[in-house]
Amino acid sequence: MKEVKAFIHRGRIVDVIHALEDGGFHYLSFSDVKGQLTALSALEQSYSMELGERVTRQIKLEVFCEDDQAERAVQLIRLHGRTGQSVAGWVYQSTMDRAWPIDGQVG
Repeated sequence: MKEVKAFIHRGRIVDVIHALEDGGFHYLSFSDVKGQLTALSALEQSYSMELGERVTRQIKLEVFCEDDQAERAVQLIRLHGRTGQSVAGWVYQSTMDRAWPIDGQVG
């Protein structure tokens, strides 16, 4: 099993999620994060008092899939996450040893 993790501009996340869902990927999670991507506009940037510098609001996307599906997930993220910048985010892939569902059974 693979985990594909990406850091994406907020304005691109909807297209990325729709492309992944249309591609059959259903184990997605995403969260708001702050990072060092080059901002597309001033609306994406804020000043971090903790870091003492400007940061960009972005989305961290995580996709869990079978090994043979990981390359397709990466392709979809890279295609639909484009912004026109030379680097519009980053995609990482790692191997997951195991995964278990949390079922509804009690006791």
